Amino acid sequence: MDAAVKEAAVARFLREYPQMEQAACDHPALLGCADVDWSQIPGCPAGVPVLLRGLLDEVAGPAALLVLENVLMNSVFHVSAVMPAVLPFLIRLAAVPDIAVRSGLVDFLVVAAELSSSVDADDERQVMLFGKDSDHPEREWCRAAFTAHASALRALLEDRTLPDGLISVDDRECLLRAVEPQGSPSRLPADRHRGP
Repeated sequence: MDAAVKEAAVARFLREYPQMEQAACDHPALLGCADVDWSQIPGCPAGVPVLLRGLLDEVAGPAALLVLENVLMNSVFHVSAVMPAVLPFLIRLAAVPDIAVRSGLVDFLVVAAELSSSVDADDERQVMLFGKDSDHPEREWCRAAFTAHASALRALLEDRTLPDGLISVDDRECLLRAVEPQGSPSRLPADRHRGP
């Protein structure tokens, strides 16, 4: 999805939920959101902070998540350069017990973890599907974001308020690999990837 399409999707969200532009950004999960220079991130729509605030709104949350997923993905196999900057907020938001889109956030964190894995340069199929790591620096930036927020992600995985079944065994392992990367790159089969 190109930048113009992403900008248009954000603009549609703002037309449908104009109250989100004025919503307070003082939730602890969004601490630091106002300090990010979003305009310096290639392909980042100006409304990303509004989408993050929208995730906290019971009514606007599902629409905000859908638009944000599209903004954060360049294709079904590639995250955008915006993803690493948004990951800390997604991790903290997924830990909010009463957030309406919690299940979707957890699923999307799994997708981000899967797509952030290193690609084995000797595996032609992986390179064909995902491209070389050298051509996709956003994967390394995402891995760094997961590592920097490992304690918050581990706390989420240990949270006893999570409904049973919200995180499957495979998804839990995927998220743990994101914060404790193994020596050799691995990928799940392409049909396991969940895109927006």
